[in-house]
Amino acid sequence: MTSKKLIPQNYYRLPWSLTDNGISWLEITDACNLACEGCYRPHINKHKTLQEIHEDLMVFKAKRKSDCISIAGGDPLMHPQIVEVVKMIASMGWKPILNTNGVALTAKLLKQLKAAGVAGFTFHIDTTQVRADSPASTEKEHNHLRLKLAKMLAAEGGISCSFNQTVSIDTLNQIPDVVEWAKKFPDIVHTIVFILFRSPKLTGEFDFWANGKKINLGDTYEKTSWGGKRLLTAQDVADKIREVEPLYEPNGYLNGSCDADSFKWLLSTRVCSKKETFGYAGPRFMELVQHIHHLLYGRWISYSSPSYLSTGRSSTLLFSLFDSKMRVALKRMVSSFLKNPLNIFRTSYLQTFTIIQPVDMMSDGRMNMCDSCPDLTVHKGELYWSCRLEEIKEFGCFVNAVPKSSVRDQEYKEDQEKLIKNPTIIEDKVEQNILIL
Repeated sequence: MTSKKLIPQNYYRLPWSLTDNGISWLEITDACNLACEGCYRPHINKHKTLQEIHEDLMVFKAKRKSDCISIAGGDPLMHPQIVEVVKMIASMGWKPILNTNGVALTAKLLKQLKAAGVAGFTFHIDTTQVRADSPASTEKEHNHLRLKLAKMLAAEGGISCSFNQTVSIDTLNQIPDVVEWAKKFPDIVHTIVFILFRSPKLTGEFDFWANGKKINLGDTYEKTSWGGKRLLTAQDVADKIREVEPLYEPNGYLNGSCDADSFKWLLSTRVCSKKETFGYAGPRFMELVQHIHHLLYGRWISYSSPSYLSTGRSSTLLFSLFDSKMRVALKRMVSSFLKNPLNIFRTSYLQTFTIIQPVDMMSDGRMNMCDSCPDLTVHKGELYWSCRLEEIKEFGCFVNAVPKSSVRDQEYKEDQEKLIKNPTIIEDKVEQNILIL
């Protein structure tokens, strides 16, 4: 299959910023009941107090508008006061979204969380985990667990259901199995997120520095062979989705902080029934949805309610007035009704596929982060990228990458030898080397 290149100009750049964003990321515990390969959080079983959590939320109130708060860890369901945490977030005006592996979720706890105001769950399930509830070696084998959790939320009603999974070069070919599964259940599976595996271990051409000293990242980021031998891009995942979903087309994105052509968050909106795909919403749809929500509520939207996501037919009809891709979807929908009039009685849905490409390094060592990061978190009263928080905790600063160069090293060695013989001759060049380091 020929790859269809992803071009930023074809999609809508989400209007999110560091101070006005769809999401904020709240870490309430380090405790976790699974050990995912490549995890960058130490599990020391330390829970934040309700007072500490409230202080973090007040930092968000002061510095950042958000539609929802992603509650994370560790695994947030390990926190002994998780119901109170959810209630606190909801009472302060945010949608509480639980990012969890789902191991500790019971019907009783789910009912309590719904009463407290939980708006959604994002379940992390993939083959990086060794799970007693799903002893699977492939992503396809995990689909039974995904369906179990989706049905559990649907039974309570009114709760958004998302699944994310980490993808490496070794599991890239399993993406179609998850997409095909999700296509069957747009009524209860609202979002699928593919997160690309990242590790400094796969970028051996760099040295790492913090506070002016060369460091070893071995203690900060777990060494694992799970990530394979090559890093992925959003294009790799898009190509795999199209193998089983030829109509797939993104409509919104966040670019990289250094590389404007890179996709850090890539969103698509599928218009469908349980039986077929009618098409994908275009960039005008995403633009209008974002701005209408901001006009009405003063913040950019992130998670939509299940009731709205079941309005695929009316949304397609309405937004076809403005969005050319929606007009194409509407034509396919009408054609389906004409071929089989009974199809008109089937509900149409909106379902999202998202691709997240975390930090990657440019050839000169610059860190290409998610521009307008949706996952900023709070640490000691300040906002930081959550995916690099361990660097702040360990070194007090973000780590810098410096390209390795045998030529530069050799030149520096020769300069040092000359300096010993005549300190005045290469003074300027030595200063330049210091600046480079």
